[in-house]
Parts: sequence; structure tokens; C-alpha cells
Amino acid sequence: MDKFIIKGGRRLTGEVVISGAKNAAVAILPAVILSDEPCTIENVPSISDVNISIRILKEMGATVEYLGNNTYRIDPTTIDKCCVPYETARKMRASYYFLGALLGKFKKARVSMPGGCPLGDRPIDQHLKAFTALGAEYNLSQGMVDLKADKLEGNQIFFDVVTVGATMNAMLAAVRAEGLTVIENAAKEPHIVDLANFLSAMGANIIGAGTDVIKIKGVKYLHGTTYSVIPDQIEAGTFMVAVAATKGDVLIKNVIPKHLESITKKLEKIGVNIQQFDDSIRVWVDGPLVKTNVKTAPHPGFPTDMQSQIATLLTLAEGTSIITENIWEQRFRYVDELRRMGADITVNGKVALIEGKGKLMGAPVKACDLRAGAALIIAGLAASGVTEIEDIFHIERGYDCMEGKLRALGADIEKVSVPDTQSKSDKENGREAV
Repeated sequence: MDKFIIKGGRRLTGEVVISGAKNAAVAILPAVILSDEPCTIENVPSISDVNISIRILKEMGATVEYLGNNTYRIDPTTIDKCCVPYETARKMRASYYFLGALLGKFKKARVSMPGGCPLGDRPIDQHLKAFTALGAEYNLSQGMVDLKADKLEGNQIFFDVVTVGATMNAMLAAVRAEGLTVIENAAKEPHIVDLANFLSAMGANIIGAGTDVIKIKGVKYLHGTTYSVIPDQIEAGTFMVAVAATKGDVLIKNVIPKHLESITKKLEKIGVNIQQFDDSIRVWVDGPLVKTNVKTAPHPGFPTDMQSQIATLLTLAEGTSIITENIWEQRFRYVDELRRMGADITVNGKVALIEGKGKLMGAPVKACDLRAGAALIIAGLAASGVTEIEDIFHIERGYDCMEGKLRALGADIEKVSVPDTQSKSDKENGREAV
């Protein structure tokens, strides 16, 4: 078992380069299946979710070559299986993008129900609604989703709720369907636009990505291309908060400032200084941090994936702050861990009340999901004393060499391996090691 050990109290200073976007990469890699020629994907983050996606492609028969410098060449023409193995797919939520890609290319797919972070119920009803609208039939059995279609035909798809995953899956299935598909109430996140740009680079006919109506005219053939994944807005936002929490001064490079607007505006209200350049931002703090209220919302609102990080920052601010979580019902699971570090947070349903105390204390804690793990790293960096974070596999799902980048900024953080002391009875009862 690996864990992070952090000795807090050091200001972060210097420069850091942001990696490719996790949420874009885990959709773009399956999307290569739709191509009739090899593709080269650049700026792919080195994270476990990407490693799983690559493993799935190989297990299905794709030829995958790592070219170095975060670049992969993928030849989907050698794929001879339309089934994503359960043991592999269940390890990450984004495995469901293989449903749309396989259905779009082969008119059939068999994929495990999504795994990933335990953030509450993850229904795929809107995904299935999109697939059936295009002419597919589905069957759910023993944790697997089976799709098949004689042919896919364009249709009108209206989502009952704004959903990133279903929007992207509908796009994947529709690009090679016959005729016009209109997706209404579509999500607008930057990684949806990135997926549309990648599909368009292969020859797809897509307009409206980034708005709530996306129109796709199906094509019969998609050619190979070379494409670079956008920078990760959540990694950038996490570093922005980490700099603020340590009252540091850092130039964050390889970012798209427009993607960070909701995060930037909220941090400025808290008292953080931010200077924007073409593809970088400077973040620094030279005064007190103050309270604010945060409500998560679909893009362009404040992202749910930044909620736990900014909550950590607000424990260091002056005054009472309120955070309202409008996306995931179990997004406050990290609060108990922050309390171990001295945070004063009260949760009532989807609302958290934070009494800023201006300080945190190091403690042994456990990451319960990807973004909660990032929040605990931020807390450890700002806290007095030593913080030990267990279950860091969650963090490694979405952050590329987090500890190395932080060390380069002056943080005292190391990754260590320790024996797994989980008891036999705990394993038999399905409890995680603590």
C-alpha cells in the first residue's frame, strides 16, 4: 500500500506545467475505435485511468504504441473483440465510453457497469436513452451492459438532466449513424468540446459542441489524425488552490484561462491574486483569505470536481462560508478526514457550513475519492506538522505525478510504500484498508 507523507508549512513557489485533461483523454482514447485508420494522441496524462483505457484497447485487439512524451499511436483496425472485460472496466467510471464507441463502429458492445469514485448513484439511464433513440437495443445482466443494433439512425435526443457522460456517449454513437442526430440539453464542459474537436479532426460532422444543442450528421468513414488533448482544468484549479492555501506564488503553465473562469472568480473573492496570460496564469497571496459561498453547477458554473479543494481553502479563511453541492450526493465524504485535521465543518444534506479557523493540523487521513484526495494534499501542505494520506490510488487515477510537481515547487511530500495491514475479516466483509 502506498501513501503520501507531507510535512506542511512550506510556501509553494516557482513554475508548474499542467498535464492533459483526464476527463477528455478517457473519452478520446475510446473514440479512436471509430476511426478506420491509426491515430496519434498527444498530451495524454500519465494517470491510472489512462493506463486502464490503454489496457482495454489492447485487450480488444487494438495495436497501441507509446511514442514517448505522453504520446500514443493507436491502430483500431486490428480490434477483434467488442467486449470490455469486467475486471478491467469496473476500475474506472469512464469505461462506459467504450459503449458508445463500440456501438458506433461495430453496432454492438458489451461493457461492465461503471466503477470509479464512490460519489453516489451513477445511473446510465440517459446513456441508454440516447442509444435506443439511435436504434440500439440493450440488456442489463450480471453487471454488464449489452448493446446491439442492425443499424444506427440519427434521431432527436433530449436529456432529462444535464449529463456529461451521456452527452459524450451520444456523440460517439451518432458520428457514424445514418442521418442527422440532434442532442438537446447537452452538457457544455470543455472536454465535450475537446471530444467534438477530435472527432471532427477524423472527419466527423459536428456543430454546436459547447452549447446545449449539438447537431451531428453521420458519416460512413473516419480517417486517422494527430490530436493533442487539452490541458486539465481541474488539475490547474487544484494547483491554484494549493498555492493559495500555502500563501505561495506560482506560475501555472499550459492552461486555457477561459476554462478556469469560474474557479478564478471564486478565488479572487477569497483574496487570491491571479494574473492571466495567453496559456498560463500566475497565482499568489499577499493578504488574508476571506469567506465566500460556493454552489457547484454544470459548466460554466463552479465545477463539482473543485468543491472539496475550495472547501479546504475556506477552512483557512476568515469567517463562515457555505458550500452547496448540486451534482453528487456523496461529495462531502471527505469532511470527516478534514475534521481530523482540525477543520470545523457541519454538513446538512447537500450543504456544508465551514467556520474558518485559519489553521489546520497534520494528521493521518485517508482519501475516499479522487478529488477528496487532492483536497487532503492541499490540507497537508497548509497544515502544521505531518500529514499521512492513505489510499492514494484514488489520487493517481486523475493527477499526473502530483508529488513530483509539488516537490518542484518546494513542498515536502514523499510517496512511501507500507505493508497492507488490512485484516482477513475486513477483506471478507468488503471493507477498505485503513
